[in-house]
Amino acid sequence: MYLSLSFLEFDFNLLSNRPRKKPHKNKKTGRPRQPHRDDHGPIVITMLIFLGVALTLHLWSTSPQSPDLLGSTDWVASPLPLEMEGGDPYLRALMRTISAGESNTADPYRLLYGGQRVKDLSVHPDKCVTIVNGPNEGNCTTAAGRYQFLTTTWEYEARNYHPNRPAWYEVWEQPSFEPVYQDEVVYGWLADPSAWNIDIAAQLREGNVTTVLEALSGTWTSLGYGIEDNSMSPLLPQIYEEMLAEELALQTVGSQTTGSPAG
Repeated sequence: MYLSLSFLEFDFNLLSNRPRKKPHKNKKTGRPRQPHRDDHGPIVITMLIFLGVALTLHLWSTSPQSPDLLGSTDWVASPLPLEMEGGDPYLRALMRTISAGESNTADPYRLLYGGQRVKDLSVHPDKCVTIVNGPNEGNCTTAAGRYQFLTTTWEYEARNYHPNRPAWYEVWEQPSFEPVYQDEVVYGWLADPSAWNIDIAAQLREGNVTTVLEALSGTWTSLGYGIEDNSMSPLLPQIYEEMLAEELALQTVGSQTTGSPAG
């Protein structure tokens, strides 16, 4: 059945006091001129559709597809050294302390929540694993790597601190999740006073490690002042002092090798 919609037509010229303009007439024929047609419209629409399909295929091909998993690994007595070279020894010691509560295993950079490991670190694995205990039991988490980055947190902080972060217009690109980049993103994040409203490095140099752990507990809940902790939480201040002694010693050795002063 055909339904006329002519009753929906409305002349918006009635809303103003200006008279309707009469169409210009062709001087030769006396007939009203036909409005100019833009023949580029269909071409533009076709191009936009093509670009949309191409972008969709690119996103599908580069996003993690059920990452290959490895078995669990052994826990270690002391946090492993960082893959990143250089930097403030106080922040380096803090990073190792954070990993003591989050991923204290022999292969922390590949660790997923629950103990399994991911094989590919070209991008964040983005695998959601069901939480089995604590206040968030029953939910799932994408926490991964040495610092147990959630996918959304990693993507946001990598945009700020990743040394090889994609350009602003490369919205489809994903930054590498390789071990050294995990370290460098966390280091840049911790070294940025505007991110925490305190100067973490300065606080550590003044010996205020508990102040720092408390400030970071909203991000890393295992540090002892958040909504949950674990068996490592009470030991973290002591672990920090041990890690700091190691990092200061490494810095001294490095400065002696290169001939540059430590500090």
